[in-house]
Amino acid sequence: MPDAPSNYQIGASVKRREDLRFLTGNGNYTDDINRPGQLYAYILRSTQAHAEIVSIDTKAARAMPGVVTIYTGADMAADGIGGLPCGWQIHSKDGSPMVEPSHPPIVVDRVRHVGDNVAVVIADSLAQAKDAAEAIAIDYKALPAAVSVTAAVAPGAPLVWDTAPGNQCYDWHLGDKAATEAAFAAAKTIAKVDIVNNRLIPNAMEPRAALGDFNPSSGEYTLFTTSQNPHVIRLLMGAFVLKLPEHKLRVVAPDVGGGFGSKIYHYAEEAICTWAAGKLKRPVKWTAERTESFMTDAHGRDHVTHAEMAMDGEGRFLALRVSTKANMGAYLSTFAPAVPTYLYGTLLAGVYKTPAIYVEVQAVFTNTTPVDAYRGAGRPEATFLLERLVDECARVTGIDRADIRRRNFIAADAFPYQTPVALQYDSGDYQGCLDAALAAHNYAGFPARKAESEKAGKLRGIGLSTYVEACGIAPSAVVGSLGARAGLFEVGKVRVHPTGSVTVFTGTHSHGQGHETTFAQVVADALGVGMDQVDIVHGDTANVPFGMGTYGSRSLAVGGSAIVKACDKIVAKAKKIAAHLLEAAEADIEFKDGMFKVAGTDRQKALAEISLAAYVPHNYPIDELEPGLEETAFYDPKNFTFPGGTHICEVEIDPETGVTRVTQFTAVDDVGRVINPMIVEGQVHGGLAQGIGQALLEQCVYDAAGQLLTGSMMDYCMPRADDLPLFYVGQHTTLCTHNPLGVKGCGEVGAIGSPPAVMNAVIDALKGYGVTNMDMPATPEKVWRAVQSGRKH
Repeated sequence: MPDAPSNYQIGASVKRREDLRFLTGNGNYTDDINRPGQLYAYILRSTQAHAEIVSIDTKAARAMPGVVTIYTGADMAADGIGGLPCGWQIHSKDGSPMVEPSHPPIVVDRVRHVGDNVAVVIADSLAQAKDAAEAIAIDYKALPAAVSVTAAVAPGAPLVWDTAPGNQCYDWHLGDKAATEAAFAAAKTIAKVDIVNNRLIPNAMEPRAALGDFNPSSGEYTLFTTSQNPHVIRLLMGAFVLKLPEHKLRVVAPDVGGGFGSKIYHYAEEAICTWAAGKLKRPVKWTAERTESFMTDAHGRDHVTHAEMAMDGEGRFLALRVSTKANMGAYLSTFAPAVPTYLYGTLLAGVYKTPAIYVEVQAVFTNTTPVDAYRGAGRPEATFLLERLVDECARVTGIDRADIRRRNFIAADAFPYQTPVALQYDSGDYQGCLDAALAAHNYAGFPARKAESEKAGKLRGIGLSTYVEACGIAPSAVVGSLGARAGLFEVGKVRVHPTGSVTVFTGTHSHGQGHETTFAQVVADALGVGMDQVDIVHGDTANVPFGMGTYGSRSLAVGGSAIVKACDKIVAKAKKIAAHLLEAAEADIEFKDGMFKVAGTDRQKALAEISLAAYVPHNYPIDELEPGLEETAFYDPKNFTFPGGTHICEVEIDPETGVTRVTQFTAVDDVGRVINPMIVEGQVHGGLAQGIGQALLEQCVYDAAGQLLTGSMMDYCMPRADDLPLFYVGQHTTLCTHNPLGVKGCGEVGAIGSPPAVMNAVIDALKGYGVTNMDMPATPEKVWRAVQSGRKH
C-alpha cells in the first residue's frame, strides 16, 4: 500500500458515501423497521435500588384495552430462559475465579438497581402497553443499598449479592510487586495522587431498540437490534439465554446511530423481544425512551484510585504503584471484567520507560446500573491517572512538565519495546509527537497569552497529555489466556461480480465510523477499481460470515486487514486465470491498477475481463481452478496496535464565576497509516468533544439510596458546540509493523488524550490559589469553590 494518495484513493479525503442517506432522512434504523402484525413491548422497571419483590399483581393491567400479555421473570424462568452471560473471566490474586452472579433478563425475586427489569407488557400499541404498566401493583420490601465503591467496601456495608462477601467481584493484580517496592525504597522523590474517574452515561444519539420476529413454518427467529456486533449477540443470546441453535437465529443490526461501546453488549430487551415473539407468534418491538437509556445503558468509567511514582534525583521514573477500586454495578455486563484489568493495568506504562510497575484492582458490586466499556474502555482511565501523576511529578520536582516527559519517554529507536505490564509496543515516536504538538500550539507563546488574560481579570492555564493506547483488540490466543470467552479475529469476504464490480462482506459494524467509505477505499486500491464499483455489506448474520464486530478501534486494523487478505486471494486467483487467457506463465503476470499484464509485453487483461471469464468459463483452466471469483479471509493479528500522541489544552477561567472556557486545543496523534484524513479528523474531533465533556461537564450521580439524580438531559450536562474551540488536529505517523495496512486505529484517541490535558490546564490555571488536584468534572461550582478556598488561605 502506498504512503501517499494513489489513483485509487488510499490517503485521500473522500467524502463519506453513507452520509447522503443519513442527511436526507433515508437511514434505516431499528425503530424504522416494522413487521406485519407487530406488537409493542414496554418494560416495567424497578423504582428501588435494592429490594425484595414480595408480590406482583398484574390482574388489572391484563384487563386493560389492547393488552396481549404480561410476562414476569417467573414466566421466563419457567420456560428455561438463561441469564445474560459475561464474556470475560478474571481471576483474583489467589487464583480464585471472579464472583459471577446470574443476570436474568427479568428479575424473579430481587431488584438490585433502579431500572432493573421487573415485568414486560406487550400490547397492540406502545401507549396501551405503557398505560397497562402503570396498573401493575408491585409490593417491594426495601433493602439497604450500597451505591459507591467506597461505601460498598466499607465494613458492614449491605451486600449486593450474598455470594460476594464485601461486595468484591475480584481482587486482581499485575506486575512485579517486589521490584516495585525495592525501587520505592531507593527513591529520592515520591509523587502521589488520589484520582476519581467520574462515572459517565454514554448517550448515543439513537436510543437502543429491539424487534423480535418468529417464523412458525421454519422455526427461525430474527432479531433487529441496535448492536455493534450482531454475531456476538447471536452467539450469546442463542447459546446461553434462549438456548437456540445458531442457524435458527438471525441477528440484523441495520444503521446504528452511535454506540461508543454502549451497544457492544447483549441486553435483556433483545432476549425479551425475541423470546416473546416466539411465544406469541407475532413480532414484538421495543424502543428505549431517553430516561430508560440513562437508567439501563451500561455506564462507563467510575474508578477510585491512589497512585504513586518513585523517582531518582534527576526526575527519572523508577517505579509506579497503583491501587484502584472499580465499580461493576449490580451485574457483570458482557465485557465489564476486562475493562479495569487488561484494558487498564496493561497500559500503565504509558509512553514512559518506568522499569517497575505494580497495580492492584478491586472490582466491586454496587446497587447501580452495570458499568462496561465506554469510548476508550480502560485506556482513558489509565491515561488520566498516569498523566495527572506525571504533572504531579513535575510539580514536586520543579521540572518543566514537557521536560520531565522527555527525559522519561521510550526512545523512538527502542522499539519493539517490552513494558513491565505485559504489552510489547511495536512502533512509536513519542518525542516527535510532543515536539510537533508544542510547535503547532505555540507552547512557547503561552506566557504572553497568560499575561493578556490576567489583564482581563481571567486565569489562564495550559495542560499536556502524552499517551499511548492498545487497539485492534486481539490476538485471540492472547486474550483467551487472559480470560476472554471468545476469539477476536475478524472476517472479510470479497466477491467480484462477472462485470467487475465488487461486494465486500465484513464482520465489523459501522455506527458512525464511515466503513462504507474507508473499506471501499482499501478495496479500490487493492483491486484497482473505482470506489463506485465497491459495495460494503455488514450487520446481518444471514449474509456475513461470523465476525466479532466493532469496538476497541479494531475495524480497520483487524477487519480491514481481513479484507486486504481476501483481496490478495482474489488477485492470486485472477493471476492464474489471466495466465491461462494470455497464454503465459503465472510467474510472468504482473498486476497493477486493475490490469493483469504479461511482463515485458503490452498484452493485458482488465479485472472485469478476468471476472467474466471466471463466471463464464468457456476458456478457463477448469482442471486447476473452480469457477467464480470470491474469496474469504480471516485475520487474527499477532499483536495489539498502539496509537499514541500528544494533546495540549489551554483554558481561561473567570475566577468570579468559576466558568472554564477551552480557548485552544491541539492534538497530534500517531494512528498509523491514514486511509481517509477527513474521516480520521472527524473521529478525533468527536473523541475530543467527549473527553472535554468528561473533564468539564459530565457526571452520573446517584444519591445515597441509589436513586439516579442525573436521569435526564436536564440534569446530565452534555457538551455543546459552543463549549468547544476550533481544534488543531495533526498526525505524526509511524506505521504498525504487523498488519498489512500499517494502520493503528483512531476512534478512541480523542477521548483518551484529552481529559488529562484539560484537567492539567485547569489545575495549572488555579495553582496560584493552592490547587494541586481536582476531580473531574471541573464544573463552575467546583472551580469557584477552589478559588474561594484559595483566597481564604
